[in-house]
Amino acid sequence: MQEEGEMVTPGEVLGKATELKAGKGAYIGSYRDTDIQYVFSSLTGLRRTLSPSPDSPEQRPTVEVTGHKAHGAVPEPGSVVIARVTKVMAKTASADIMCVGPKSVQEKFTGIIRQQDVRATEIDKVDMHLSFRPGDIVRALVLSLGDARAYYLSTAKNELGVVSAESAAGATMVPTSWTEMQCPLTGQIEQRKVAKVGS
Repeated sequence: MQEEGEMVTPGEVLGKATELKAGKGAYIGSYRDTDIQYVFSSLTGLRRTLSPSPDSPEQRPTVEVTGHKAHGAVPEPGSVVIARVTKVMAKTASADIMCVGPKSVQEKFTGIIRQQDVRATEIDKVDMHLSFRPGDIVRALVLSLGDARAYYLSTAKNELGVVSAESAAGATMVPTSWTEMQCPLTGQIEQRKVAKVGS
């Protein structure tokens, strides 16, 4: 038995995790920094609730979301994405997610890198403006769906961070360390949170 439901969008709450199981197109996460676990939609589509079979030990119904149109990849917690930085502020950087793994996205997904998620050490000393610049291409891990339908991203592993950046002179910079990239034209060094190459 199943119930066809209404249209839902990424990040929409589908119900409490104590009452529902997360099926395809759904995942479990904490609600707004509380300890309460909810089931969220991970894509745009139709919500559907599947009743458990009578002899199943699990008596919670399963909620799933079926995509309403053919779309590309959708970011989910735990997936690695490629994103282009659009704005850098004192505590956060915003980015447009372009790929999830090897697949490109066809809808607009926004990512937010918070100061505490830039790197694993000396978190309180992170300077966002010395980590990212608008236009940088970063490899990041999706932590969760934040507020306003933006995904929280982390670059706090060696292989995560800036993978490609342009210098002020318009050249593609070469990584010289985990914190610096150099312009091949002018030799100028710029600070970045660089992704370890060849991982």
